[in-house]
Amino acid sequence: MNKHFDDNSYWMSPEQRRRQSKRKRRKRVLIWTLCNIGLAAVAITVIFFFVLGRGKKPEKPGGANQPAKAEQEASQAPLADGQTDGQAGTVSDGEANNTQEEPGSTQGAQEEENENYETTQDTKRLGKKITSKYVILADIDNGTIVARKNETKRIVPASMTKVLTLLVAVEQIENSNTKNFDEKFKITDDIIDYCYTNECSSAGFEKKEKVTVKDLLYGTVLPSGADAALGLAEYVAGSQDAFVELMNEKLDELGLSETAHFTNCVGIYNEDHYCTVSDMAVMMEAAVANDMCQEILSARTYNTSKTKQHPKGILLSNWFLRRIEDKDAGGEVLCGKTGYVAQSGNCAVSYGKGKNGENYICVTANTVSGWSCIYDHVKLYKRFFSKP
Repeated sequence: MNKHFDDNSYWMSPEQRRRQSKRKRRKRVLIWTLCNIGLAAVAITVIFFFVLGRGKKPEKPGGANQPAKAEQEASQAPLADGQTDGQAGTVSDGEANNTQEEPGSTQGAQEEENENYETTQDTKRLGKKITSKYVILADIDNGTIVARKNETKRIVPASMTKVLTLLVAVEQIENSNTKNFDEKFKITDDIIDYCYTNECSSAGFEKKEKVTVKDLLYGTVLPSGADAALGLAEYVAGSQDAFVELMNEKLDELGLSETAHFTNCVGIYNEDHYCTVSDMAVMMEAAVANDMCQEILSARTYNTSKTKQHPKGILLSNWFLRRIEDKDAGGEVLCGKTGYVAQSGNCAVSYGKGKNGENYICVTANTVSGWSCIYDHVKLYKRFFSKP
């Protein structure tokens, strides 16, 4: 069909066609303008939410309740052969010695009192070069604080909790006439289900697997295994609840009950599960004073006993110690335990010995990654191990 008979303009006068053409042009201009306004609005919205997201502060420990993700520490995953430290890089001597002390860094009488360790005129208040929000470096020979940052503020201890789990379990077994480290314990369905439900890190034991109590001790610390910690709790006290009562009794014995309280032996988040980095230093000091605990906390690797489920055993590793041992910390870092849940950030407690035999406990909490946590410990030890 001829196109003119499909087009009404064919029957229009020249003036009508000009008017119609103008209307069409105005319509196209209006549509084009509206499209551009829409695109601009979308772009502004995207930019706004991007800037808002970048400026949002991380949630503080003890903040709004988040899913209780018990620990898969960033520092637990091993590096591949030949892989470098990646984002952590290396620490130069200049950086390691610079903890960026704030003006007026020695502690005056107006500073808040620390009941666990004494502040002195030489105690340093740490600045931003140490990325962790909560820090204490304690000289346990003299009972003094060498360096600090918010050390009396409440923190979420995450799997650093397992330092106390280890200490209580070892002391209970050593003081018992019926329990011993070579006895076998069968991993129950409830233990595995608890770990799965709470997304806990695991030593790798399986349902109905019979392992030694010693395996449970190493499994609690090296891979931060919740399965091992729960096994210890049931072996020692019959249940986790009964074992937690023993943990809180130990906190009272250590003089920490006013500022520390635990609700589980694993380290999963709970509003009533808390302490300070100063409290954690006291727990670590008590643990390293026990020979069995120090042996476990200082182990780089451990192979569990052979079982039906694991004929060659399970090779466990403490990746905090393995990664920090080749860093120049000015002395030797002998023991360590890391922790992580969303509400705590990355945290760690370590025990180190200086070149002259001086003994230190370092605790850091709430930093952005496992590597940042490691390098905060390196910087602190490097700076203060080297003190004259």
